[in-house]
Amino acid sequence: MTGRRPFEGAHQQPTPINWTVVLDHLEGEVLAAEETMARGRADEIAAWGRRADDWVPPSSLGTIPTDLRERAARLLQHQLAVAEALIERITQSQRQRDVAARMSYAPARPVASFIDKAL
Repeated sequence: MTGRRPFEGAHQQPTPINWTVVLDHLEGEVLAAEETMARGRADEIAAWGRRADDWVPPSSLGTIPTDLRERAARLLQHQLAVAEALIERITQSQRQRDVAARMSYAPARPVASFIDKAL
């Protein structure tokens, strides 16, 4: 979910690319997104929502080994749940900003006055 991958970097020693490393990295990205939501900072949450890069596995990986398929499936479900939560938080934040904007700039409402005619 971030722009940099553990196997990318101009001045790094190349990290051996295998499915375990890739899944570890993707899992770290999901956990980082959850931590961002837990902090509740709207700007950080919105930044996750603006990310447009789709992840494409390196071509040298080949097919995922059978023993990692269950882990990958659980990770995918976790990613989808976090993505849904991000969308909800971004939508909620936008609604709150819209309400706040309407309240801040709305004309002053008249104040009700009541007169006791019995006096």
